[in-house]
Amino acid sequence: MEVTFASYNIHKAVGLDRKRDSDRILAILNEVGADVVALQEADRRFGRRMAVLPLEAIHERTPYKPVPLTMKPDSLGWHGNVLLVRRDIEILEAAAVPLPVLEPRGAVRADLAIGGQRVRVIGMHLDLSGLRRRHQVSSVLDHVASCEAHYPAVLMGDLNEWATRGGCFRSFDSSWRVLAPGRSFPSRRPVAQLDRIIISPEWELLETRVHHSALAAKGSDHLPIRASLLLPKK
Repeated sequence: MEVTFASYNIHKAVGLDRKRDSDRILAILNEVGADVVALQEADRRFGRRMAVLPLEAIHERTPYKPVPLTMKPDSLGWHGNVLLVRRDIEILEAAAVPLPVLEPRGAVRADLAIGGQRVRVIGMHLDLSGLRRRHQVSSVLDHVASCEAHYPAVLMGDLNEWATRGGCFRSFDSSWRVLAPGRSFPSRRPVAQLDRIIISPEWELLETRVHHSALAAKGSDHLPIRASLLLPKK
């Protein structure tokens, strides 16, 4: 079973032209064409924390549905973290993942049924502080370990880790594989691999890349990343 995953920090839908354009973000998501997408900065930061992508527009203009995790009435997710899945994917369970934070950061989990197999996905946006990032990764891994059932897992998001090795990556033991799709930040001239995908050992990696298009180059300060993974049938 081949499944494609993508992660994208959409910068509250504000592009390099300083315009908030939710339609542009939705068009970029359609370009990427993943089965499961983790978004970061998908809510406005202040006030009612309104989602920057209208729910009706997601339904009308993309093949996705959001994983239902509305922690605030006008939000789609938790601290700007949203998971989108294709509409034929069954959502079994969803939960916020508590993280040690000083600034608004978070993670979200969804257990999914895809092609007859169960998969666990976590989207996350980690802290700017290196020490706090390591604590947050540990919290995510503890959450995964505490789940009642074990499923093949994919963790992804904006890790805010400038180091290519070390840093918060030390928190992942040898049973996890940290993928580096490429430089994704800043979008106009990428120099850093802040956006990552981490997979459990059940997955086989087929392909990973940064999505770089004319729209994506100005839609956010990050570029989307994408990985195609194969999960052998049991």
